[in-house]
Amino acid sequence: MGFSRIDCQFPSHGDKCSAWLYLPGGVVKPSLVVMAHGFGGLRNCGLEPYAELFADHGLAVLLFDYRGFGESEGTPRQLISPRRHVEDYHAAVTWARGLKDINSEKIALWGSSFSGGHAIVVAAQDPNIAAISIQVPFVCGIASSIPIVIQNGPKYFIKAASSAIKDLWRAATAQKPYLVQVYGAPDEFAILNTRDSKTGYESLIPPGLEVENATPARIFLSLVLYRPIRVAGRVKCPALVIAGENDSLIPIEAVKKAAARMKRAEFISLPLDHFDPYLGEPFKKVSKMQLDFLKTHL
Repeated sequence: MGFSRIDCQFPSHGDKCSAWLYLPGGVVKPSLVVMAHGFGGLRNCGLEPYAELFADHGLAVLLFDYRGFGESEGTPRQLISPRRHVEDYHAAVTWARGLKDINSEKIALWGSSFSGGHAIVVAAQDPNIAAISIQVPFVCGIASSIPIVIQNGPKYFIKAASSAIKDLWRAATAQKPYLVQVYGAPDEFAILNTRDSKTGYESLIPPGLEVENATPARIFLSLVLYRPIRVAGRVKCPALVIAGENDSLIPIEAVKKAAARMKRAEFISLPLDHFDPYLGEPFKKVSKMQLDFLKTHL
């Protein structure tokens, strides 16, 4: 079918988010999928193949970076904030509904890992979302944090808490943020340092792209408090929920519970690690499921 990709920006709370708008060829007013990355990710780190597949099969796609990431405006830079990310998803949907070239009544949300949780929250807040498709979704901060603390021991917990407090103090006193690594190896101090966190993240970075592996440490606190599962029961639209049975970051039982609370969710578990859905055969399998689901409900 073919598609075109347009560079664009949309406003979100005083800043502009940079995005790519994919438009399929030969389709009048196509349905739209709004996409953004997970924990500290950029739109060009593993998401383009999904957007291209959807667009090549007749769906428009709006793929964006959150405020403070990539080419989007906003400070502090690299700030991972569930509240801000959800606001940016809402802003993307609002902007897209004003586009004359798409079907404003058929907008779906796509999310992976952290953004899978955002898709749940936004759909719970916006009853006009037509569908959500989420993979290895973050659904409960407590459920995801406990295994990491157990793996790393009490010293990790103490260092994480002190780092968050230090960063919050700097924010309150108008100083530069106190940064910590987003990902690392199991023997490194990082927010995510499970067995495949470092190799998984680095496998998604295109050759030649410099990615800053750092974020303000206040995320340690908001991460634990962020629980999309609490609002999952308010998601009324069709939902496809794909969980990884070998996921080192997202406990599958938590994902299963979140899916069970949704009114019209299809839950699928696959023998996947957390980063498997972006590459190779796992990508082909998972993306085909998602495409079929989206085509059915849009």
